[in-house]
This record gives sequence, structure tokens and C-alpha cells, in this order.
Amino acid sequence: MAKPKEYDFSGWATKYNVKCSDGRTILKHAFKEDDSKVIPLVWNHNHMEAENVLGHAYLEERDEGIYAYCSLNDTDQGKNAKELVQHGDITSLSIFANKLKQNSNKEVMHGVIREVSLVLAGANPGASIDYVVAHADDSESEDATIYNDENVLEMFHADPENPNPEEHKDPELEHKDPENPNPEENLEHKEKADPAKKEKTEKTVQEVIDTMNEEQKNVLYLLVGAAHEEAKNGGKEEMKHNAFDEIKNDKGEVLTHSEFLEIIAEAKKSGSVKDAFIAHGITNISNLFPEDKAAGAPETVSRNMEWVAQVMGSVSHSPFSRVKSLYFDITGEQARAKGYVKGNQKAEEVITALKRRIDPQTVYKLQKLDRDDVVDITDFDVIAYLKSEMRTMLDEELARAFLIGDGRPVDDEHKISTDHIKPVWQDSEVYTVKRILERAQGASDEAFAKAFIKDVVKARKLYKGSGNPVLYTTEDMLTNMLLIEDKNERVIYDTVEKLKTALRVKDIVTVEVMEGATRTSGNDQFKLLGLLVNMRDYRVGADKGGAVNMFDDFDINYNKYEYLIETRCSGALVKPYSAISFEEKGSF
Repeated sequence: MAKPKEYDFSGWATKYNVKCSDGRTILKHAFKEDDSKVIPLVWNHNHMEAENVLGHAYLEERDEGIYAYCSLNDTDQGKNAKELVQHGDITSLSIFANKLKQNSNKEVMHGVIREVSLVLAGANPGASIDYVVAHADDSESEDATIYNDENVLEMFHADPENPNPEEHKDPELEHKDPENPNPEENLEHKEKADPAKKEKTEKTVQEVIDTMNEEQKNVLYLLVGAAHEEAKNGGKEEMKHNAFDEIKNDKGEVLTHSEFLEIIAEAKKSGSVKDAFIAHGITNISNLFPEDKAAGAPETVSRNMEWVAQVMGSVSHSPFSRVKSLYFDITGEQARAKGYVKGNQKAEEVITALKRRIDPQTVYKLQKLDRDDVVDITDFDVIAYLKSEMRTMLDEELARAFLIGDGRPVDDEHKISTDHIKPVWQDSEVYTVKRILERAQGASDEAFAKAFIKDVVKARKLYKGSGNPVLYTTEDMLTNMLLIEDKNERVIYDTVEKLKTALRVKDIVTVEVMEGATRTSGNDQFKLLGLLVNMRDYRVGADKGGAVNMFDDFDINYNKYEYLIETRCSGALVKPYSAISFEEKGSF
């Protein structure tokens, strides 16, 4: 479409090489494909109602950015907008664009402008990008409303002898001239607003559509079709044609917009949209109303898994399935060097040997799927999704067993035996030192958190493990420690980093499965508060054949796919006094 010779105003819709407040920059020619495009002109990006369509804008791509020639329609809203623009009340434009492609430097390289909007300058301070839709599968593909706070409309009427009014303007955006604060006085066809026309009357959608000319209706249909196409494709593909162009009757004739309006009118009378389409010889109605499709693999509701990766990445590994450890205790009095008195017999040194061997156990997860379900599910790769879920759950189960045990009763046939994979929490006191805290009667969570911090710091001297340990604790305990206040009601540890320094630990890791974990010893019950340990001192042993393996099979009798993931391993601390557990004694 050629550039219009008559229009109501023109101005910069957006400019290139503008760095937004979030760090994004629109690169030169990012919107070059929008050159010569005619798109809707709406009010304040409210495109949910037809009455907010004020007209249309012809886009012209230049080196500086996108320049818009805007024509307002004859609706009450269009006339009101024209008076606001001419009076200088509205001086800013913005665009709505989607399919934004950006590089690692947050530089927008490509996008598609869907609409131009008149906006209130004060409503959108600064040059920024507001996210509108962020559910695209491609993390680089986004929709955005781009505001240019510095845009001041350049007001012109087209002059056949000077079709490029911007040539006598500064190419940069310019503010109003103080000596000429009313730019509408320069317009050759100045219009006076009728106060009676400012009164808004309630109209139905059909009444608003009836006020549009044929060109405006085409723009509206194009906008509806574009929205429908984007919803169907998840915003990934560009709309190549009007959605209605492919709707044909039995004779192969394309459905026109006027015929479409007739069908809608008949549908209102008969109460059936389907019957109205069939009456016009249209049987391929599914093109208009396609079936919904999932945007991708389903979301997974799971526990917080961040601690799992931390534990699995910290443990040491042995190429043998049996974990063996041997240590000599030279901390005893008998192991000390001795002074010699002439004539006396020399006493030999006494060293206590510590040794143990842990045998492996198989840990597995089995899943089955009906073949009918595998064939019917076409929206995503269900088998790949299932295998990923199985590996995630196996890792969580192993990490839980290493740290606190699987939590199943002793008589449960599926229990991971603590004789084969010894949890840090339930190991003997030779390896895990036990610290017991008792809550004073009526003590608050804050007071108990202070006592916990003091006990962790004091118990640090008992730690004989490698390097700087990590504190594994619950989210509730971490929260209570961070909320401790001084006498002036100021938070003492306003960051986790400060708390880590106070506790003398490398890191603080919250473990969701640790919440509510208890053990019983005799008639006493203990609730786990935290574990101080460097998991590098925890050794996991597995032969080559016992490493994590995935197996699949098909049961022809039951028409089922079967998937098995398993490992055969052992695990235990191998360094004495390398862990400290902190527990609360009470009744839970």
C-alpha cells in the first residue's frame, strides 16, 4: 500500500538504538518487515473492545526507527482522539509487538508490530518494555508493549506538494516549541469539537461495527484473525493470511466478509452457528474452530529439588559396590608420646582401630504405560517425559537416603535399608555427633532460633570432617533465624550470607523432606533441626554394572510398555566425627 496523502497526524511509533530501562536495545531495522504495513490504531493498547479502535496507521521504516502516518475514524472515540491530539493533550505513541528475537546482550533483532496506540505520556515513564505474554516455548520469543516516553507527536496534514513533512523537521524527537505551544494552529484543516459529541453513549459491539467503513472492518477482521492464529500456534509462527480466506463453500468459493456477517446474523436468529454455516454451503467449519492443542509437555508439580543436585554433586564415589573404611583413633590418652625415666620399662602406644564394611542394595523405580496412551498422546513426547521424571525421582530418593533416610517404616518391604545406605542423621556417634536441644516452656520461635545458632557455633569444635561444612536445615528454621531481631527491633541477619558467616558454614541448604522428620530412641522423641556435614566425606560405592541404568520392555499380553530405572550401590560416611546432627527433644 502506498503512503497515504491525507492523514490526521504523524510521528515516531518507535525508535531504534533506544536502550530500555531493563537493558534491552532495539537494533536498527528490527522492524523492517513492517514497512508499508497498515495496522490498527487503538487507545492505550486496549484492544479487547472494538470501540477502542480509533483508526489505522501506515508504517514507514526509516534508519532512525518506525514512522507512523495515522488516520482517525469518524466514530465518537476517533473524533474525541482527534481533538485530544490537536489540542496537545496526547503527545505520545507506543507500539505493541510480538515475536521479539533478541541476542545474549538483550538486543532486539527482529519483531512484528501488531498495533500502534495513543497513550498518556505520564502513564508510562521511561523507555521500557512491559511483558504482555511470556509463555512461548522459545525463551527468546516474547511479546511486548514498547513505550517511548520521549515521543512527541509531529503534527501534520499531508501536503501533495510536500508528502514528506519530516524533511523540514529535526530527525530527532523534539519537544514542543515554547513559542508555539499549540501545534494544532499549524494545521490547515483545524476542527472544532462539539461538546455534545463528547458525551459517550453506550453502544453494542454490532452498533460500533456498523459505524465502520469497509476498510476499517477489514482491519478489525485481520486483527481478530491474527489473535486467533497466535492463540492456535502459541505465538511461534507468523500469520501468513487472513484466517477467513481459507473458508470456502461447497463450490470452492471463498467466504467474503459480507457473507460472514450474514452468517452471524442468521446464527443470532436461529441460535446455531453451525447451522448458519451449513446453510451457506460451508462444511469445513473446523478451519474456523480448530481443536485445542497443548503448548508442550505438561508442567510437573514437585517438591523443591535444588538440594538434591547439591547433595548428589557433593558425595564422593567409589568404583566398588562395597564401602570399606579403616581409621585409627589417636586422640586417646594412651596414644600420646611419653617421657622416659631411666630404669623404667617403656610402655607401648595404644591405638584404637575403627573399621566397617557396607554392602550394596538395589534401588529402583518402575513405570508402565498402555500402548494406546502412547499412540494417542501426540502433543509431546510422553516417553521422554516419563524417563526424565523417573531419573528425577530416583535422584531425590537416593539423596534423601544419603542424608536422613527414606522415612519408610522398618517393616516396609520397599524400605531402603540403613544397613546398606547409612543416612548421615542415623549413623553411629562415631561418625555423627548428636546435639540435643530442649525448648524452654513457652519459648518463642525466635528465642529457640537464637539457641540453635549458639549451639551450632559451640558444636563446631566437635567437627572433624573435611574443609568447611554445609548446614542442611528446614525452611522454617532458616526463616526463624533470619527473623531474629536485636533490642531495637532491627533484623540481625538481613541476608543469608551474614547468617552463614555467623554459623561458620560454607552454605545453608534447605531440604524440604527434612520438614517434620523425627526419630524415636527409647521413650524419647527427637525432631531433626539440621545437619552439619561436608558430603564429600560420604562415599557412594557402585560397581560398573550397578551404576544407574534404564531398561525398557513391552508386555505383548497386556499391550503395555514397561520402563525400569535402577542402581545398586552402598553409601556411608567414611570419616569419624565428620557430621553433627541437631535435634529438638520433645513430643511431636
